[in-house]
Amino acid sequence: MQVGLLGRKVGMTQIYQEDGTSVPVTVLECGPCTVLLVRTEDRDGYHAVQLGFDDKKRKNATQAERGHARKVNAEPKRYVREVRQSGPTDVTEGQTLTVELFKEIKHVDVTGTSKGRGFTGVIKRHGFRGLRATHGVKRMHRHPGSSGPSADPSRTLKGVRKPGHHGHARSTVRNLQVVKIDAANNLLLLRGAVPGPPGGYLTIRQTNKV
Repeated sequence: MQVGLLGRKVGMTQIYQEDGTSVPVTVLECGPCTVLLVRTEDRDGYHAVQLGFDDKKRKNATQAERGHARKVNAEPKRYVREVRQSGPTDVTEGQTLTVELFKEIKHVDVTGTSKGRGFTGVIKRHGFRGLRATHGVKRMHRHPGSSGPSADPSRTLKGVRKPGHHGHARSTVRNLQVVKIDAANNLLLLRGAVPGPPGGYLTIRQTNKV
């Protein structure tokens, strides 16, 4: 089985190892997740496990959401995602998966939605250096500079990096080290940062990066 769970970002902190060194970690509330559907190649054309995380009040759920969860005797879920599988899996519909799945896993990939930063300029959005602070540059220090030739073709070519919407996009951080698992509180501690703000939903998978 390709191990994967859904969760929520709690925040960042640091823990100390036995030799006294501090490790920056992100705390994730990982599971428990309900298996809402098991997809098979014969029926759906691919193998996957559909998971649901975080119960939603029935009055706030659509009729389709309530009916889909009712098939496995579960409550409607706020966050539903599929974890692709390379082949058939022994997971059954209605089963509850917990963070203990990651006991033997050393590294994971985390997918979420990055923080939205609105409309930003090229320095923040693309890492431009900006123009000089001296030698005649006036009120143009954070300007992107030339956007292309003027005479020919007299237009801006496709793909030129410009100011615009920044963030609030699907983002994946790969190969994060699993530092600690707290099964009693459904917590997973990963070394480093993950996408999104505290409280944001995440998909955590066993990494395929060697």
